[in-house]
Amino acid sequence: MTEQTPAPAKPGRRTLGVMLLLTVLSAVLVLTAVGRTWAEGRAGTLDVSVSGGKISELPGGLALVGLAAAVAVFAVRGVGRLAVGALTLLAGLGVAAASVAGAGDSAALDTEAARKLALTGSAATEVSHTAWPWVALVGGLLLVLAGLLTLRYGRGWPAMGSRYEAPTRKAPARTDTPGDLWKALDRGEDPTAV
Repeated sequence: MTEQTPAPAKPGRRTLGVMLLLTVLSAVLVLTAVGRTWAEGRAGTLDVSVSGGKISELPGGLALVGLAAAVAVFAVRGVGRLAVGALTLLAGLGVAAASVAGAGDSAALDTEAARKLALTGSAATEVSHTAWPWVALVGGLLLVLAGLLTLRYGRGWPAMGSRYEAPTRKAPARTDTPGDLWKALDRGEDPTAV
């Protein structure tokens, strides 16, 4: 007896799986990171801290754009896939840039210090930054890779079948007899349409 080996997966399907994995991993990293403390310090005798989402809402929003783009890949073909890949790439670059900018930002921490002390113009002291912005940066870079994979291999990926496309309107059948009218109604057609 000869044992048959299964056919290897097409490179298109493999790269689609890698793109989806990168996108989901990117979103998990970024959304987790923006919910964590990015900067902390003191305002007088009070401890103050701010999360990545308070420093910049951009990384979290762009991570969600990346997730939406991963879903959109299945709904579009051809040039649409290139547009989705470009959008994913740009979202990843935006996440990376905002994360790097937020890594040393203390303006949000100063605002939080002023709010806690109820004194405008107060600044936080003993400021330190955590590693969470760099985790968000890694997530952004993974999203960039997902965008590059989409741009390179997206045209070969499977798409939704035609049954998911919007139905086209058919011209109503001729209705010469009352029986034809009933048959047209049964098919969902409007026999009175011109």
